[in-house]
Amino acid sequence: MFSRATTRVLLLLCVMYLITYVDRVNVSTAAGAFGAELKLSHTQVGFVFSAFAYPYLVFQIIGGWVGDRFGPRRTLTACAVIWAGATVLTGLAGGFVSLIVARLLLGLGEGATFPTATRAMSNWTPANRRGLAQGITHAASRVGNAVAPPLIVWLMLTFGWRGAFIATGIASFLWAIVWVLYFRDDPRDHPKITGSECATLEIYSGAKERTPVPWRRLIARMSPVTAVYFCYGWVLWLFLSWIPQYFLHNYHMQLSKSALFASGVFFAGVLGDWLGGLLTDRILRRSGNLRLARNVMVGVCMLLTLLSLMPILLMQNVTVTLAALCLSAGFFFNEMTIGPMWAVPMDIAPRHAGTASGLMNTGSAGAAIVSPVVGGWLIDMTGNWNLPFMVSMAVMAAGMLLTFVMRPDRGLDGTAPGLGGTPQRSAPGVTDDGVSQPSAVREGIE
Repeated sequence: MFSRATTRVLLLLCVMYLITYVDRVNVSTAAGAFGAELKLSHTQVGFVFSAFAYPYLVFQIIGGWVGDRFGPRRTLTACAVIWAGATVLTGLAGGFVSLIVARLLLGLGEGATFPTATRAMSNWTPANRRGLAQGITHAASRVGNAVAPPLIVWLMLTFGWRGAFIATGIASFLWAIVWVLYFRDDPRDHPKITGSECATLEIYSGAKERTPVPWRRLIARMSPVTAVYFCYGWVLWLFLSWIPQYFLHNYHMQLSKSALFASGVFFAGVLGDWLGGLLTDRILRRSGNLRLARNVMVGVCMLLTLLSLMPILLMQNVTVTLAALCLSAGFFFNEMTIGPMWAVPMDIAPRHAGTASGLMNTGSAGAAIVSPVVGGWLIDMTGNWNLPFMVSMAVMAAGMLLTFVMRPDRGLDGTAPGLGGTPQRSAPGVTDDGVSQPSAVREGIE
């Protein structure tokens, strides 16, 4: 299996997802060190956490379009160089402003990564395996979440908090080199791909075709998906930003021990991502019902996330063990939504998967701006480290209701997406979105 070009590309994307999350959440573990050295309040640290998300939000759609327009090979290489440089600059920061600038640059570099990776997967993955591919890659990102706390603690103890950022930045530069040398936008251009692999993939539609994006219809179709993903992202970014500090301060632990508890919570997300991707594809293959495989599954997982966090709200003097179990369960079920959610843009608009997934991921990016700051503000105002997690329960309830509005079972032209993983060709005189064109227009395009 690992000799297949499709598997190796998926593994390369997994490594990218892992590295990007180490680079974006390393500040959570290092916050105690740089916050004390630079004399920052919890609210200021919250702004450092969220500064990444402003350009990340803006470049979701722009970056998705760039990935569709110029292809994942060039786009992801350029992005990796930018976010690697930003990570190194974080280690060289001398104060609050320079930290903010470095984090803004990180968001700029990582803004296009996931939409562009989705574009790559839409070309390199059979249609009926897309949920699993998204689940596996996002599971790798949660491995990044999980290994980041102990890894950054070890690097901090060895090289200091500044050296920890420089070391992780160098790893990103190395990934960019491997990616540009190995990957090809069109799978059929890859020297190592086999005919049997190509037979399972849809006909390549990439930068060469330059299909215009139907913005109005695409935004209308993706808006409810974006809203659901905002609710998911609220919980995600609350966990990524404050979980290490939660165990450190709420239970007065040593830094190394709090990092281990945080890793335990994040490892639950690894299993959730993998299982969610596997389950959504299995439901789809057995039922042929996209709404059951996507909408219902996401709604049920959000309900289970809410129920998992309930003991924190209802019980007094929650022990560290119970808190860790509740938070792990909540993160597990929240992450089970990843596979079905990231498959939805490919269901709705496979020809514009980068742009569509960028539209969806603006929801999570918006939550990344608001959630860490609100969490930090609530902690500063009340001293209650459980309160931010209680607020997230209300957000989950809203997300459950919004799942009923998504329509992954209808492509942009109103027809059901192909589910078999066989190559799909547009009819003569019809665009990839099912819109008929006059012959003169077709001749101009050709």
